[in-house]
Amino acid sequence: MNQNNTNFYSMKLDILFEDNHLLIINKPIGVLVQGDKTGDIPLVDLAKAYIKQKYNKPGAVFLGVVHRLDRPTSGAIVFARTSKALERLNKQFKDRVTKKTYWAITKEAPANSADTLVHWTVRNQKQNKSYAHKKETPESKKAILKYTTKKKLHNYTLLEIELETGRHHQIRAQLSAIGCPIKGDLKYGSARSNPNGSIHLHARSLEILHPVSKESICCVASLPKDSLWDACLSG
Repeated sequence: MNQNNTNFYSMKLDILFEDNHLLIINKPIGVLVQGDKTGDIPLVDLAKAYIKQKYNKPGAVFLGVVHRLDRPTSGAIVFARTSKALERLNKQFKDRVTKKTYWAITKEAPANSADTLVHWTVRNQKQNKSYAHKKETPESKKAILKYTTKKKLHNYTLLEIELETGRHHQIRAQLSAIGCPIKGDLKYGSARSNPNGSIHLHARSLEILHPVSKESICCVASLPKDSLWDACLSG
């Protein structure tokens, strides 16, 4: 992203849910959730600008980052609009009360149509990459996900994934470890990149308890526009 692009703050956000406590957004491909050394404008700043303009808020806008999605990934992500909501949502994520469902497209089909993957992942900070091992190793963290084959596409496979743990690059690393890297994910073994810099990993739905009303909220994020994602919904 080009920080000098003055029109970037006017990007139309795909809002999935909004009230005084929460803001749930369908994150676009290529946008950071939080700022990093690139200096590119992150989603949290875009969302703050949206709130400030919509509600004509003076001064700084509070918006708490509850969880993250990788830059080349799209889909549902929740922000907290109050410190109380942030505290309660953090606890939900820590206690695994939330339910996050991802869709991933892989070139290779897994050996089993459905399975639970258990690995021990180690994060390499320099490479910004995680490695999944079959056995526990020093400084490793247990990573668990469940997948089912949702659809067989022409030359590709659509997997639906539920995370039981929230590790760095977990889905990417675990699918790579079973020989099924996500389409476009060069870092984790895909043969080629996608032209727009994306990977075919999408946070399809997010289910949480409202931090104040305690009601269940489930948001489904529409897929990015490309022929392969379109094929996931056809037929």
